[in-house]
Amino acid sequence: MILRYDLQFFAKEGPGGEKTEEPTDKKLRDARKEGQVAKSQELGNAVSLILTFFILRVFGTMMGQNFLEIFDYVYSIIPDYIKLISGDIPKRDFSLLIITVMMRMIVIMLPVFLITMLTGIIVNVAQVKWAPTTKPLQPKFSKLNPVNGVKRLFSKDKLFELLKSVIKIGLIGYVVYSYMIDRVGALLLMYDLSMRSAITFTCATVVDVGLRISLIYLLVGIGDYIYQRHKFREDMKMTKQEVKDEYKDAEGDPQIKGKIRQRMQEASRRRMMQSVPEADVVITNPTHYAVALKYDSFIADAPIVTAKGQDFLAQKIKEAAAESNVEIVENKPLARMLYHNVEVGAKIPPELYQSVAEVLAFVYNLRDDRLKSGTA
Repeated sequence: MILRYDLQFFAKEGPGGEKTEEPTDKKLRDARKEGQVAKSQELGNAVSLILTFFILRVFGTMMGQNFLEIFDYVYSIIPDYIKLISGDIPKRDFSLLIITVMMRMIVIMLPVFLITMLTGIIVNVAQVKWAPTTKPLQPKFSKLNPVNGVKRLFSKDKLFELLKSVIKIGLIGYVVYSYMIDRVGALLLMYDLSMRSAITFTCATVVDVGLRISLIYLLVGIGDYIYQRHKFREDMKMTKQEVKDEYKDAEGDPQIKGKIRQRMQEASRRRMMQSVPEADVVITNPTHYAVALKYDSFIADAPIVTAKGQDFLAQKIKEAAAESNVEIVENKPLARMLYHNVEVGAKIPPELYQSVAEVLAFVYNLRDDRLKSGTA
């Protein structure tokens, strides 16, 4: 019987094609909020182990002496507490003894625990910076999907974890074996040592082996950190379609933005056309450009462009001017200069004062002549 299966079952390629694009800043920020960062737990554990065994190596003798003093103290008062069996000593006294002994042991070990814990936090923060989040703690029903579970079971990440474990076990086994093989004779002679000497020898051996194992663990942790950064970068890569979709989300749909821009232009054009009847003059090209000017010394110290247009819009401006009896003056160079250099609502530049003043003077004189002829 031949079993057929589709290799695409294990594929990670998502919709939109292959993930070839570098992740955007937004993608990295969103991933960070979800708790997805490039971090090696192995590295933090390795540094904590090294520091722990180093502290034991430096202060182990003093700590061992304190533990022996506690042992001697407890051992010396055992006869007094044998009376507890007969009920002559209250149980609360025995409980107080246990609490006292436990507190003294905690005081001895507390610096080691605190330094180790603080080191782990510092190493993790150094890898991913400070950005606490509770998202990874939230339950996700997608993790209960058996199909996703099978994919994770046969993923390259699991193969890497398996390879990493095999390498760690092999290296640690070799280090322990090579260290202990030379001390077999000393171990066999422990039966002839006093209890304190045997404990001291055992602790020194454990610390020496622990330091060597921690160094191996550190090498594995550094390699794991490099791999995790590479893997995170590869996982964060995006398809071209994802980049386009993100740009649309950030900047808005181009079609919608185009419609909004069109409506704004139409509204601006309507307001501009409504200001044409209030203009003093419309200067034309005469067919391609039309620029409406208004001068009011109470508003500005120079004439203002109230409307301008090209081709079709220029014709509309001239029609609106004709309907409102606004003078239309043909001046090709001036119309072109005003259209290309002055925005609607802006004052004309000083270099055009002379030319515009001549046009306005002509318009005002023409208007006065018409009023006089109308009066006559």
